[in-house]
Amino acid sequence: MAEKRVRVRFAPSPTGALHIGGVRTALYNYLFARQHGGELVFRIEDTDSNRFVPGAEQYILDSFKWLGIKFDEGVSFGGEYGPYRQSERKSIYKKYVKELLDKGKAYIAFDTPEELEAKRQEIQNFQYDAKTRLSMRNSLSMPEEEVNKLIADGVNYVVRFKVEPGIAVHVNDMIRGDVCIMSDIIDDKVLYKNSDELPTYHLANIVDDHLMEISHVIRGEEWLPSAPLHVMLYQAFGWEDTMPRFAHLPLLLKPEGKGKLSKRDGDRLGFPVFPLEWHDPATGEISSGYRESGYFPEAVVNFLALLGWNPGTEQELFSLDELVNVFDISKCSKAGAHFDYKKCVWFNHEYMLRKSDDEIAKLFAPIVANNGVDVPLESVRKVVSMMKDRVNFVSELWDLCSFFFIAPTEYDEKTVKKHWKEDSPEVMTELMGVIEGIDDFDNMEHQEEVVKEWIAAKEYKMGHVMNAWRLTLVGVGKGPGMFDITTFLGKEETLRRMKAAINSEQLKK
Repeated sequence: MAEKRVRVRFAPSPTGALHIGGVRTALYNYLFARQHGGELVFRIEDTDSNRFVPGAEQYILDSFKWLGIKFDEGVSFGGEYGPYRQSERKSIYKKYVKELLDKGKAYIAFDTPEELEAKRQEIQNFQYDAKTRLSMRNSLSMPEEEVNKLIADGVNYVVRFKVEPGIAVHVNDMIRGDVCIMSDIIDDKVLYKNSDELPTYHLANIVDDHLMEISHVIRGEEWLPSAPLHVMLYQAFGWEDTMPRFAHLPLLLKPEGKGKLSKRDGDRLGFPVFPLEWHDPATGEISSGYRESGYFPEAVVNFLALLGWNPGTEQELFSLDELVNVFDISKCSKAGAHFDYKKCVWFNHEYMLRKSDDEIAKLFAPIVANNGVDVPLESVRKVVSMMKDRVNFVSELWDLCSFFFIAPTEYDEKTVKKHWKEDSPEVMTELMGVIEGIDDFDNMEHQEEVVKEWIAAKEYKMGHVMNAWRLTLVGVGKGPGMFDITTFLGKEETLRRMKAAINSEQLKK
């Protein structure tokens, strides 16, 4: 038999912001598809109309665009298997609901929510299945005439899958191997609701995966309990030969302790759980996003790829293309992966170092401009070149190196106390004279040579001079090398700042 063409899908529900766990699932689908020369389909699961949130679908699309995860077909991308929104496929699903009913693989149930709740109160751990279905109001327990009359009268009903007991259901999972579950523990799931003429997740996904020729279903571990039901549905339709291979990914766990990663963990520990900032249209609540928090998309992708999968080497930094080459879904862990958000910060720093000074400068320039500074991009690039290795995010650069663009008006008290001595004004005045005499000031090596020769000739302590000098130019006792600073500032600005410090009332005390 010919090898089946690889087609995978990512099918989120437009019920709010895209959780970072969903991003990882999409990423693994992308890597698997690209590695096998296959296609990645973007489908929207919007059969639960009560949970639909305006703007969520576009938010999801925008998230993947930012991350660089590209789809081959689907909602907004087109393709020959559409429509790709489940709400637009009502007529398709009805056909398959009828097929299951005609085959006796499903039945109609009229139980109201109140009746179901009463049964749960009556029977501990109640399950709608072979043991209880005949005591409920459905087409298996009621005369055909009564069933037809209720339907004709417009009474709401659902269609349930008829699960036969005593069957060992095998799920061939690419990560977990053969997973066998007895059908007795599976209830007669609702497949269709006539109130909105829409199927539930279980039926819609099986039909869509079959019709769209999906070869592999790669999804989160939380869907593993549904897999046996989906296998039985494929068998009920007689589609065993087209059944996709399953892979259930490990859960993303809290950074510490037990349990699944949640938005509350991010709020508590100060990290995003959404790719982009999310504005909840119902509550007005704003949730942070990785993009707005200053993360590079490449860093987020790299970080997520290694949560639950290991290449088997010491390498940690991978481009998207490199990940495609080395990804092996069979090497995914069965155990959950703790969400080490601090590691993502480390990845961002590493990608900061990998990016060119020009690229970082273009990101930093608007921040400089927003602080009222109008300088050429080349000046911003020079600062970035000196300082980018000291930060994790572009947004951190301003606080660290604003002194390059704005002269200090106040001086750090601790640095003053430690390094501004009684003779500092006199020594700095002498140094100003030395600097004025340097003709080739842009030559950093020459400038450094002249100043250090003067310090040696005067028998001053190097640290005493340099620390006081740094204070006059920077305002604090930190920053890059002194001659990097002075070369950037230029002779005129260096002298102006030194004079201002010497005359400062704060430093005269």
